[in-house]
Amino acid sequence: MHAFTLAYDRRRGRWTLTNDRTPRVKTSFGSKRDATRGGVLSTALRGIPASVRIHKTTGEFQEERTYPR
Repeated sequence: MHAFTLAYDRRRGRWTLTNDRTPRVKTSFGSKRDATRGGVLSTALRGIPASVRIHKTTGEFQEERTYPR
């Protein structure tokens, strides 16, 4: 299973979905709501089994979601 992190990137001013094994940004979103809206993360992950750790704007851990559901 792959691991990703959704966190706010202050430098870019966007929410980024980053692969935990590499520093690569898979995709970015204008707002957290856009990223967590129904099916958006699942589509971004293209059906691969993955765990996504979602952080608050402050960087604190908020929740973890597993895809596909």
